[in-house]
Amino acid sequence: MSSIELTPSQKKILRALTNLHKESEDAIKGEDIAEQVDRNPGTIRNQMQSLKALQLVEGVPGPKGGYKPTAAAYEALEIQQMDEPAAVPLSHEGDPIEDVIVEEIDLSSVHHPELCRAEIHIQGRFDEMSEDDAVTVGPTPLSKLVIEGRVDGKDDTNNILILRIEDMVAPAEEPEH
Repeated sequence: MSSIELTPSQKKILRALTNLHKESEDAIKGEDIAEQVDRNPGTIRNQMQSLKALQLVEGVPGPKGGYKPTAAAYEALEIQQMDEPAAVPLSHEGDPIEDVIVEEIDLSSVHHPELCRAEIHIQGRFDEMSEDDAVTVGPTPLSKLVIEGRVDGKDDTNNILILRIEDMVAPAEEPEH
């Protein structure tokens, strides 16, 4: 657990930086972060100064410069960095979404099926999804769990997609022995 307490604004900006950096591996310009979080580039520059002081961001000078997240940034956001994460497919309205990692699936209200929700923790961008859009997650690597549902909400600060579950299947297999 990280001991750095970030404001929601800092968290959102840092999350946008890590998502954009994952896509390109290059330094990310403040303007790109500003566009992602719908803020003024000057606001981003000011926030980056405080994030640099916390050693969560490093500045890269020059024309190809910008900002890069440090290892501490991933810790502060509690993002697991893995060399080869297990692939869990995610599709939106039937189309696979590339460049995202399904990090965790939390099920809530399983005992109350008509209120069943899933919190899908994601690394990467999912801003094109809107409320009531159809989403499919899975199959997961071990249990082959597939969750089908509709977007019930999004937590952009923590990169969580909240689904209203319509169907959930984990095929039972015969043990091999």
